[in-house]
Amino acid sequence: MWRLRRFLARTKPVLAAALTIAAIAFAADSSFARTTIVVTDVRIGDHDGKTRFVLDLNQAVPFSVFTLSDPYRVVVDLPEVGWRLPPKPLPVRIGLMDKLRYGLFKPGNSRVVLDILGPAAIDRAFLLGPDSEGAYRLVLDLAPSTPDAFTRQAKEAPLKVDGTALAEPAVAGGSKESKTTAALAAPAAGLGPPPRKPQAKLRPSQRVIVLDPGHGGIDPGTIGASGTYEKHVTLAVAKEIKRLLDRTGRYKVLLTRDRDIFIRLRDRVAIAREANADLFVSIHADAIRDRSVSGPSVYTLSEKASDREAAELAEKENKADLIAGLDLTHESPEVTNILIDLAQRETMNQSAHFAAGMIKELKRETKLLRNTHRFAGFAVLKAPDVPSVLLELGFLSNPKDEKTLSNPAQRMRIATAVVRGVDAYFARVEEASR
Repeated sequence: MWRLRRFLARTKPVLAAALTIAAIAFAADSSFARTTIVVTDVRIGDHDGKTRFVLDLNQAVPFSVFTLSDPYRVVVDLPEVGWRLPPKPLPVRIGLMDKLRYGLFKPGNSRVVLDILGPAAIDRAFLLGPDSEGAYRLVLDLAPSTPDAFTRQAKEAPLKVDGTALAEPAVAGGSKESKTTAALAAPAAGLGPPPRKPQAKLRPSQRVIVLDPGHGGIDPGTIGASGTYEKHVTLAVAKEIKRLLDRTGRYKVLLTRDRDIFIRLRDRVAIAREANADLFVSIHADAIRDRSVSGPSVYTLSEKASDREAAELAEKENKADLIAGLDLTHESPEVTNILIDLAQRETMNQSAHFAAGMIKELKRETKLLRNTHRFAGFAVLKAPDVPSVLLELGFLSNPKDEKTLSNPAQRMRIATAVVRGVDAYFARVEEASR
């Protein structure tokens, strides 16, 4: 590690930042410990009008490919894999591809999402290898298409390739598809939250709190100026808050995710409701074009945003399911937007009381964002019967905030303030009930 630091210190700032982004992202992926399948490189090239996407792996795997529209995306589903990519930025803007994301989509299922610049056809999908070094290659060729053809392709069943059928290209439409299709975690089914570990029996006096670390898996969230991933920050803070709350003995604390995995928005809400939660806290870290803006803030639900900044943030966060490669075109607007009945005004009032108390405690630990209590239509705050807030820890686009949120001691100060805010909220609730 000391050699890497010395090298970065001597390298141009742009290159250093790029290497840091890659190193932080790849080192933080915990999926490697749970699988023997490893992706070692990702490459993209543009040849004769076609765009070729290649994953290098240490062994052959089955995989599945399908497309999604609005926006245009190509999705590759794999068994659960570990990511050990070289320390370099991911490819962007090559051929038909704009950018890509990767990560754990659900237990047993890793996913790559390619954002494409326009309609494209899956021309070929196949496996090659092993080469002289024992590496296998997952190859996907994309060709230009038309909007109508892309829409028809998006309605077709996923193209599946068996991990034992090497060097026999599978062509969309089935003309040369592999004869055997491996059993693969279904890419569009079973999208509920992962099985939760058995929880300790609730004591009569314990309150149930659900902590929701934002983003995760295929959805990285915001990436900071020096490469800090929002999904890693939110999980670290959530675990620290849980540790401190557990230590009091007064609460039963659940996490919507306890590792780097994707959880869709409506499932985060469902976890809180199924647990009969007394409080739901969604944890995020924002980014904004103005890098001078800094400090934590707390949001509660309102269909009318408190300002343009709040509205833009809510719109971005509510697109997390699209980022992860989910097809929402067949769901009704009520499901897609999680438009749960908002008429339960008491729940919203309780959320506002908790937000005010938490802001008071946060102010004792750090400088807060102006107009700290904000309002917007976040999907994760729409449980009608669970008081809910969204805590923005700060701005990863601000170098000082990013440094603070990367420091365990500073994260503990924020977590301590949240715990004091929780204690004050329930003390008020109990006093009111008496």
